[in-house]
Amino acid sequence: MASQAHSLSYSGCNFLRQRLVLSTLSGRPVKIRKIRARDDNPGLRDFEASFIRLLDKVTNGSRIEINQTGTTLYYQPGLLYGGSMEHDCSVLRGIGYYLESLLCLAPFMKHPLRIVLRGVTNDQVDPSVDVLKATALPLLKQFGIDSESFELKVVRRGMPPGGGGEVFFSCPVRKVLKPIQLIDPGKIKRIRGMAYSVRVSPQMANRIVDSARSILNKFIPDIYIYTDHMKGINSGKSPGFGLSLVAETTNGTFLSAELASNPQGQGAAMLPEDLGRNCARLLLEEIYRGGCVDSTNQSLALLLMTLGQQDVSKVLLGPLSPYTHRKKDCLFVRKTKFIVTPLD
Repeated sequence: MASQAHSLSYSGCNFLRQRLVLSTLSGRPVKIRKIRARDDNPGLRDFEASFIRLLDKVTNGSRIEINQTGTTLYYQPGLLYGGSMEHDCSVLRGIGYYLESLLCLAPFMKHPLRIVLRGVTNDQVDPSVDVLKATALPLLKQFGIDSESFELKVVRRGMPPGGGGEVFFSCPVRKVLKPIQLIDPGKIKRIRGMAYSVRVSPQMANRIVDSARSILNKFIPDIYIYTDHMKGINSGKSPGFGLSLVAETTNGTFLSAELASNPQGQGAAMLPEDLGRNCARLLLEEIYRGGCVDSTNQSLALLLMTLGQQDVSKVLLGPLSPYTHRKKDCLFVRKTKFIVTPLD
C-alpha cells in the first residue's frame, strides 16, 4: 500500500457506507481494517464492493486500494464530478442502499447528476425508492435543492432475489444550502400510499389496499392508496408485492412506513391482508414517534444541517434510530440544533 499517513483509521465493517460518504464530502482519506476478519467469509461483500464502484463513478481521481483478502480498504476521495452514468447495483441490497448515499452527495457535485440504477427497488432491508421519493425529496427541497431536473422515477420494479428493477435519479447542483427551522410538525391532514405487485395476481394490490384502509379509516378520511401492477419486462425477475404509506401534515412534514413480502423461496408466505394491516400499524407508530423528519431521513437531515451555512438550523426529531445515532457521532455539528422528543 502507498503512503497513508494522514488518513483516518477505522476497524470493522460497521458503518462502512457512512464513513465513505463523509470521507468523500470532507476530502479526508480513510483506512478501514479488519473487515469481517474473523468471519468464515472474510472481507467486503458484493454489495459493498458495488457501492465502492459507484463512488468511483461519481468522483474523479479517487484512489481505492483493497488487499487480497478484502479485509483492508484504503479510500482517498477524488472530486465529486457527477454527470450522466449508469450503475448495476448488487441484488443483495436494495437500490435504496445506494440512493441514500447519492442523496447526500449529489447536491455538491461539479455537474448535475443523472444516473440510472438497476437492481432491487423494494425489499425488507433498505428504504424503497417509493418512500425516498415521497419523503427524502421534499426534505431536500427544504434545504433549497430544487429545480425542474430534480427527479426520482421508477422505470421498472424489481423484487428480490432476482431484481431486474430500474430507477432514474437526477439532481441539480447547489453549492450553498438554506438553513431550516423545522420545529412544529403540525397535524396529520392526509395519507397517501402505493400498493405494488409484480409477477403475481393484480388482485394482491387491491387486497392490500382494503386491509390497510380498514385500520387507517378509523383515524382520518383523506386516504388514497394507488395500485401499481407492472407487467412483462417492467415487472423484474422475481414475484412479490408490498405497500408504502406516507402521512403528510399541515406544516409539510412527511412520515412514512413500508412493508414488502418475503423473497421467493425464503420464509413463510405472507398474506396481502396481513401485510396491509401491519404496514398501517407501522405508520401509526411512526406518527406516534413524532418529529418533523421520519426515522428513515433523520441522518440525512442532520448531515445537511452540518453542511449548511453558519446560521442556526433547528429540527425536531422523534426518538433517534440506531443508524442516526451512529451517524450523529460521526458528524462535527457546528451551530446546528436538533431536539429529540421522548416517548411517554
